[in-house]
Amino acid sequence: MDRESDLCQGDVGEPALPVAQVLLRLQKTVVAVVLRIRQTIVQSFVVSSVVVLLLWIAAFLYGSFYYSYMPRAAFSTPVHYYYRTDCESPSSFLCTYPVANISLMRNKKHVLTFGQAYQISLQLEMPDSPTNQEQGMFMIRAACFSRDGGQVASSSRHGILRYQSDLLRYLGTLLFLPAFLSGAAEQKQILDVELFSDYTDDPYTPSATAVIEILSNKVQIYSSHLYIHAHFSGLRYLLFNFPLISAVVGVSSNFIFLSLLFLISYMRLLLKVEWSPGQLRSDGLLSFDGTTMNNNQQEDGKDAASAAEPPGQPQTTPTNVSMDGYNTEGHNRQMNGQSGRNESQSINNGEGEGVEGGLTKLPFTTNKYTE
Repeated sequence: MDRESDLCQGDVGEPALPVAQVLLRLQKTVVAVVLRIRQTIVQSFVVSSVVVLLLWIAAFLYGSFYYSYMPRAAFSTPVHYYYRTDCESPSSFLCTYPVANISLMRNKKHVLTFGQAYQISLQLEMPDSPTNQEQGMFMIRAACFSRDGGQVASSSRHGILRYQSDLLRYLGTLLFLPAFLSGAAEQKQILDVELFSDYTDDPYTPSATAVIEILSNKVQIYSSHLYIHAHFSGLRYLLFNFPLISAVVGVSSNFIFLSLLFLISYMRLLLKVEWSPGQLRSDGLLSFDGTTMNNNQQEDGKDAASAAEPPGQPQTTPTNVSMDGYNTEGHNRQMNGQSGRNESQSINNGEGEGVEGGLTKLPFTTNKYTE
């Protein structure tokens, strides 16, 4: 009965060992999976951080390039005329022509970029009055001056209001009468006069001011503005007319270049290992080659030393003493013992040679060990 109970207990305890092994394997698997997930998360965070940083740097480089390379596309400023009215001529209210002096400097910097072509035009807002209709054509003269007062460029253009017949003027007045009465519309015309069609500023004598003069003392003007528009060509034309595509291409190019530079630097940092002559490699090739080279050098030195010694002297080889010293000493002892036995046998047999005065001359034995 006791044996049967022991067997039953043994049968019950046997499954405990496989269960423990399964639990241990499961624990190892869970730990490995957790470590792998943690490593993946860390690697993903590092990679995403590097990518975001490179994108920011690429965008910053493109923005800096765009800001430094692209000039101001348009510039406008109001034009205020001055003239004299202290004359005694009853025919005209103005004694001088209307003249305006315009500064081409903003924040102590030139508005015009050197080497860039510009279109300079003057916009006049004039009333559709009988006086302006009667005077017909009038001249407008413009001149650019440098800081020292020298004239850089000048041009003269004409201007005239659009003609409208009396019937057309009456019909227009009747049609827009509510707008005229409410002040939503005015009887005026806007005249655009192109002063310079392709003006390029000289870097040696840049323009600082512009003087505009209207060569008529009867002209009537509501307001006036000077407009400067840049004529872009080449890369500037693409950057200005296609800003979104240019930004995508520029940022992508910078990102690819920075990524390649980062990868090359990272790989160089990983592979930057300085191998010394006695340093061991993982495959052991460098250490074996170095030992073989040293042994070859030592053998060459031994051969040279043996060639330089006299022929009658015994030759000794100091190489591999530490490794083969024990074997060499045992070999010498064995050879000495064998020679002793041969001498004793020759003496006992009466075959010794060179006996004089009761003394026995033993032959000199030279033991030479060569590798």
